[in-house]
Amino acid sequence: MINFKDMPYERPDLEALKQEAKDFTEAFRAASTYEEARKVFLQREVSEKHLSTLMNLAMIRHSIDTRDTFYDAENDFWNQAGPELQEYEQAWLDAMLSSPFRADFAAEYGDIMFLNAEIERKAFSPEIIEEMQQENDLTTKYGKLLASAQIPFESGVYTLSQMTPFKTDADDARRLAAWKAEGQWYKDHQAELDEIYDRLVHLRDTMGRKLGYDGYTQLGYYRMQRNCYDKTDVERFREAVRTYLVPIADKVYQQQAKRLGLSYPMNFADNALQFRSGNPRPQGGAEDTLKAGEVFYDALSPETGAFFHMMRDYGLMDVLSTEGKEGGGYCTGIEDYGVPFIFANFNGTAGDVEVVTHEAGHAFAMYTNADRIPISTIWPGMEACEVHSMSMEFFAEPWAEDFFGKDARKFRYSHLAGALTFIPYGTMVDHFQHIVYEKPDMTPRERHDTWKELLGVYMPWVRLDDIPFYGDGEGWQRQMHIYGSPFYYIDYCLAQTVSLQFWALIQQDQPKAWERYMAYTKQGGSVTFKELLANAGLTSPFDPECLKTVCEAADRFLDAYDMTGIA
Repeated sequence: MINFKDMPYERPDLEALKQEAKDFTEAFRAASTYEEARKVFLQREVSEKHLSTLMNLAMIRHSIDTRDTFYDAENDFWNQAGPELQEYEQAWLDAMLSSPFRADFAAEYGDIMFLNAEIERKAFSPEIIEEMQQENDLTTKYGKLLASAQIPFESGVYTLSQMTPFKTDADDARRLAAWKAEGQWYKDHQAELDEIYDRLVHLRDTMGRKLGYDGYTQLGYYRMQRNCYDKTDVERFREAVRTYLVPIADKVYQQQAKRLGLSYPMNFADNALQFRSGNPRPQGGAEDTLKAGEVFYDALSPETGAFFHMMRDYGLMDVLSTEGKEGGGYCTGIEDYGVPFIFANFNGTAGDVEVVTHEAGHAFAMYTNADRIPISTIWPGMEACEVHSMSMEFFAEPWAEDFFGKDARKFRYSHLAGALTFIPYGTMVDHFQHIVYEKPDMTPRERHDTWKELLGVYMPWVRLDDIPFYGDGEGWQRQMHIYGSPFYYIDYCLAQTVSLQFWALIQQDQPKAWERYMAYTKQGGSVTFKELLANAGLTSPFDPECLKTVCEAADRFLDAYDMTGIA
C-alpha cells in the first residue's frame, strides 16, 4: 500500500487509450469460447481500473487546490477526454450486449451489468460529445468560481465554507450579518451564476433532443442510471413528502422558534440556529474529531476499525478548509489500490462529524466491495450509495459524547430533527429541476421565482425577508448538485428515508441493526436499489407507508425528548 501523496500520476496518451479500447472490443467480438471472451473482459477490467485511478487522482488533486496549474490543466484534459472515450465505451457495451456468451457472463458476474449497459446505451451518442465537453467545462467553471470566494466579514476574509460557523452563531445580529455577507457575494456574482446555469440547461436540453427525447429529463434519468424506478415513482414520493413530512418538519420549526423566543415563521438565519445557547459543535479541533472517529469505528466492528485506521495511515482524507479548495465534500475510489478517498471542508460545526460518518460510510462501502468484478458493481446507484452514508451517521449517535462532549444531547436531537427537515428541502431541489428542464427557455428571473414559489410549498416555515439572495428566491444557486449533477438530489431524500429505518432499528437492537446494515452494504452494486433493500429486509421509500411510518416514529421520539438543561 502507498500513501495518497505518493501515488504516481501521468497523463495518458488519449489516442493510445482509444486504440486500446478498440482492440479490446475487437478481441472480445472475435472470441470463439467463453474462456477467451472472459480473458479479454478481465484484461479490460484491469485497464479500466487504471484509467479510473488516473482520472480520479487528477480530479481529487485539482479539487484540493483549484489554483494548482498542473492539475488544473489535467482536469481540463479529462473534461475533454472523458466524452471522447465514451464513444469507445459504447462500442464495448454493444459487444457485451450482443455477445453469444452473455448468459455465461450473467451466470458468473450477475445480470446487473447488462441492465445498466442498456441504460448507458440510451444516454450517449457521438452526436453529443461536443455538448458533453462544454458541460464539463461549465461545471468546472462554476466550481472554481465558488472556490474563489473571498467574503469580507468583520475583521477577516473567508471562503464560503469558512463562513458556515458564523451563519450558525448564537448571536442573532452576528448570524444575520453573516448570512447577508455570504448572500452579497452571490449577488455580486449573480450575472455569472445565471449565465453558467442558463448555458448548462440549454446544452442539456440539446443533448436530450439529439438523442430523440422530449428535452433533458429522460436523458437525465438515464445518466443517473435509474434502473428500477422512474419519474412517476419520484412524483409519488414527492407527494408523500408533502403529505406526511412537511407538517412534521413545520412543527419542528415551530418548536424551535419557541425555544429561541422568536416569532414564527423565521428567516433563513434564525432557522439555522437550533438552540438559544448555540448549535452543537464538536469538542476540540479537526484532529480531535478524527480521533473520536477512530474510537467510534474501532468499537463498531473489527472491519470498520481496520478501515478507518487505513484511511488515516495512508493519507486518504483531506478534510481541512483551505484557500483555493473546492467547496463541499465527496468520496471517490482509487481503484488501482482498492481504496477510497474522502474530500471535505471542516469548519468547526457539526458538519465535521457528519463528514467523518457520512463520507466514511461511502468509503467503507467501497472498501468492503473493492474486489468486485466488474468494477461497475463496486458501487451501486447513487440513491443506494447514500444509504451507506446517511445510515452510518445514525450508527455514530451512541458515541456522540466522544465527538461533542457536553453538546452530545443537543446533537442527538438536532441530528434526527435535521434528517426530517432535510427531506422537504431535498425534494424541492428535485422538483425545481424537473420544472427547469421542462421549461428550458425560462429566464433567470423566472427560475428564481419558481424556486421562491416552491419554498412556500416545501418550506412554509421560512419567512422570505431580511436576506437578499435567499429571500429573492436565488438560494438554489449555492446548491452545487443543481449545476453539476442534475436529478441527483432526490437520491439523498430516498436514502434518508431508508436511513430513518436504520435509526428506528438502532433504538430497538443496535447489533441487529448493524447486521442488517452489513447485509445491505456487502451486496455492493450487484443488484438494483429495490433488490438491495428487499435482500436486507428493508422497505422501499417508494412505498408511501414507509415515509409515513418512519416520520411518525421520529416525531414521537422528538416529542418525548428530554430537553432538561438544554437551552
